[in-house]
Amino acid sequence: MIRDEARALDAHDPLAPLRDRFALPAGVIYLDGNSLGPLPRATVPAMTDMVTQAWGDRLIRSWNEGWIDAPVRLGGKIAPLIGAAADEVIVGDSTSANLFKALVAALRVDPGRRVVLSEAGNFPTDLHVAEGAVACVPGASLRVAPRGDIAAAIDGDVAVLLLTHVHYKTADRFDMAAMTAAAHRAGALVLWDLSHSVGAVAVDLSGARADLAVGCTYKYVNGGPGAPAFLYVATRWQDRLASPLSGWMGHAEPFAFADAYAPAPGMKRWLAGTPPMLAMAALEAGLDLWATVDRDAVWAKSAALWRIMAAAGDAAGLDCVTPADPAARGSHISFRHPHAHAIAQALIERGVIGDFRDPDILRLGLTPLYLSHDDVWRAGAILGEIMASGDWRAPRFAARLAVT
Repeated sequence: MIRDEARALDAHDPLAPLRDRFALPAGVIYLDGNSLGPLPRATVPAMTDMVTQAWGDRLIRSWNEGWIDAPVRLGGKIAPLIGAAADEVIVGDSTSANLFKALVAALRVDPGRRVVLSEAGNFPTDLHVAEGAVACVPGASLRVAPRGDIAAAIDGDVAVLLLTHVHYKTADRFDMAAMTAAAHRAGALVLWDLSHSVGAVAVDLSGARADLAVGCTYKYVNGGPGAPAFLYVATRWQDRLASPLSGWMGHAEPFAFADAYAPAPGMKRWLAGTPPMLAMAALEAGLDLWATVDRDAVWAKSAALWRIMAAAGDAAGLDCVTPADPAARGSHISFRHPHAHAIAQALIERGVIGDFRDPDILRLGLTPLYLSHDDVWRAGAILGEIMASGDWRAPRFAARLAVT
């Protein structure tokens, strides 16, 4: 693609006006929204109002003026992005905490099933949390299998299949409906991690008959660093599963202050502690931006941006490890190179912010809400210049940084 073609796509892009709703730094092409989404402009006044008015002026009265309902309200705003009903999603705690709650609850469904099955090479937190969860259930264990062997590994011992829908390194996407059906045929539940899916690709939990799901909100949803995560429990499971973190906010009558715990009905039983209202306010601003977005246009533009960057990477001699089929990938693209870290640092020096994943992956997020086709074309051109010139070999790019 030549640059004029990219600009022509921008001229007819229905999502182009959304770019102005983000506070994007001048001189930067931001290709790391798959790790931390940029700041929506609406977040600043929302946070100012939260601090000065809701907290500063209304004080404790704000709990009766929208705060106490925030986990349910925000869950309802996430639901359309993941193909769920509004009363099947709740917001609160971190992805790790919600993952732990869902895993332990799933392990307690059938005493004859005590295995959590997951993918070898899954995002480390998922496996780390799974190790902790099985340690809390007598006789439980964690089993991992290579991606291609997972379906065959679902046997009568598996209580729950834990999968990340879009792989954090390669952007490889599971067929959610097919994998869920395979687990159900074997009598197992499925828990999906949607952290690299929500706001990035079309998700239909209801259509796939998924049981449980978790996900973060600081990537494509633009909720801010450390934004509260979400938990999904299908309606058919809500009365049968109970959270192992039985905090007072999950009590049927929290303000009765009873000694004994009685779980609330529906999704409220999954709450534990007090909602972090400052973070909730930032997240809600990010979610409200999605209310006016044509999501089909988002998915289509993601595919177009991918084609531009894939062509640039191919021309630069890089090995793309992300599937070419749009239905089999997320909204980032990854290239393998033995000096991927140095290439990432050279890109950052030229104003293109992507990231690196050990040991050899250059990862570039393609976020349609604020990236133009021309942005991605220019980023690809800069990548090509760096590879052709060998600039990445400069000694200053040799040092490894924990965060790029």
